[in-house]
Amino acid sequence: MNPLTSYLSQLRRSTIGMVGWGIIASFVVIALIAPIISPYNPYATSNAYLQHPSLLHLFGTNQEGQDLFSQNMYGTRIPLLVGSTAALVAVLMGLIIGLFSGYFGGILDEILMRVTDFFLVVPAIVLMIVISALIGGTLTNVILIIGGLSWPMTARVVRSMVLSIKEWPFVEVAKSSNGGSIYIMFKHILPNVMPVVFANAALSVANAIFTQSALVFIGVGDVTDLSWGNIMHFAYINGTITAGIWWYMIPPGIFIVLLTVGFIFLSTSFESIFNPRTRRV
Repeated sequence: MNPLTSYLSQLRRSTIGMVGWGIIASFVVIALIAPIISPYNPYATSNAYLQHPSLLHLFGTNQEGQDLFSQNMYGTRIPLLVGSTAALVAVLMGLIIGLFSGYFGGILDEILMRVTDFFLVVPAIVLMIVISALIGGTLTNVILIIGGLSWPMTARVVRSMVLSIKEWPFVEVAKSSNGGSIYIMFKHILPNVMPVVFANAALSVANAIFTQSALVFIGVGDVTDLSWGNIMHFAYINGTITAGIWWYMIPPGIFIVLLTVGFIFLSTSFESIFNPRTRRV
């Protein structure tokens, strides 16, 4: 049974995994049907400035009279897009670097691990701000920056597993049969590290969602892209926190936390199912 089939067969017994999938699925559905469930155009302005939540405006309105419920529904899309694509970039980079570093060792391992250590030591959020200022904060650039700076932990974990797996008997048999290094890495070693990669991918999505929201909140990136971080950014610069206009800031903050927790639960379920030490009998 491959790891994915094993996970799906055991998922129904993992409460935390089902909750995580439920949260994620809910936000994916909201992102898809946002035009249907949003009562207003999220960009349409009116003279109903900073209205309290009501039947007409469930989450109230902002300083331009825009409906915050509609904005929060449409704002689901960019966090999911950035989270999934940035995590994909980070996991692919970490997986490749970890595989080559752990399998070949030697000078290649030293070079790759010193580079990894550098990115682990340098505060990622500061580096992201600097790079965004240099190359621009478009959505594509933000995705590449977050993904390109979030791979070190995956690389470290994959490397440590490869160092162990490459000494296993079946790998030695493949080597003695004149199997090529690339073939052995991707045919024999890669399937055995994928469970850990799945768990790290879920954590990477959570990290990317939170990081993107934080960057937009502090004004790094394109603040014209409608997202939860964008809503919180304008709530902050318009002084709604000190003015007691709670309905502007709280909903997007709750949504960010919920979606992040959903992916953390998903990662935990991968760990509990695939790790023999924590797997339920």
